Amino acid sequence: MVDSKDFVKIMDIPFLNKRKKDALHHYIFPRLNKQQKCFIVTGNPEIVMKTREDPTYKQIVLSADYVIPDGAGILLAAKHIKEPIPERVSGLDVMMDLLSFAEVQGLRCFFLGAKDYVNEKAVLEAERKYPNLKIAGHHHGYFELEDPAIVKKVKDSNPDIIFVALGLPRQEEWISKHIDEFSKGLFMGVGGSFDVLAGNVKRAPDWIIKLNLEWLYRLIKQPYRFKRIIKVFEFIFRFYLKK
Repeated sequence: MVDSKDFVKIMDIPFLNKRKKDALHHYIFPRLNKQQKCFIVTGNPEIVMKTREDPTYKQIVLSADYVIPDGAGILLAAKHIKEPIPERVSGLDVMMDLLSFAEVQGLRCFFLGAKDYVNEKAVLEAERKYPNLKIAGHHHGYFELEDPAIVKKVKDSNPDIIFVALGLPRQEEWISKHIDEFSKGLFMGVGGSFDVLAGNVKRAPDWIIKLNLEWLYRLIKQPYRFKRIIKVFEFIFRFYLKK
C-alpha cells in the first residue's frame, strides 16, 4: 500500500522518499513477484527541468509508478522544503540490484539501448557478474521510437525486466508509448548505465559517491557533460527562487 507520505514533491514531480533497500524490498521486488507491470523513472534535476519545458514529457514522468531520487540536487531540494530524502537512489545501483534479484528468482532481462558494441559488452558483463542470469534478449538504441519490429522483438522474448538505455527523454517516451502492449514487465530508463556496466565509463570512487559528488567526478572525466550540468544549477536556482 503506497501512502502519500512515501513521496516528496519537487516541482510537481513525486519522488519516492525511501532508502534504496526499502524501495526495492517494499515496492519494486513485490511487483516483480506478482508479475505486475511497473514503470520506474530515475529522476534527477535534468529530468525535472525537462518536465518544466515539455508538458507531454511531464505527463509521461507523472505516469510512472515510481520516480526515484537519482541526483544530489533532488536531495538538496527536499532538504530545503524540510522533507528530507534519506539517500540518493542511483539508477545504476538499482539496475545492478535488479540483475542480482533476477538471477536468484530466475527472471528474464532485456537490454535495450546504447551503441551496438556497448550493448553487447554490457550483456556479456552482466552474464559474467551473474552467471545464472537469464538474458531474454538485447538490441542497440539506434531505431525509431515507433518501430514495431523492436516492440515485437522485446515482447517475443518474454522479459520480466526491460532496461531501456536511450537517454533522456527517449527512454521514457519509448516506455510510455509501448508499455500497454505488454502483459507484464518492469520497465526502467537507465540512461548511461550500460556504459558503466560495460566498463566504458569508470564510476566514481565510493567516497565521492557517498558525498553526493559523483556528478562532479563525471564532469571532470567527461567535460562534454557541461551543458547537462548547467541544467542542474538551473534547477537549483529556480527551485530556491521559486521560479
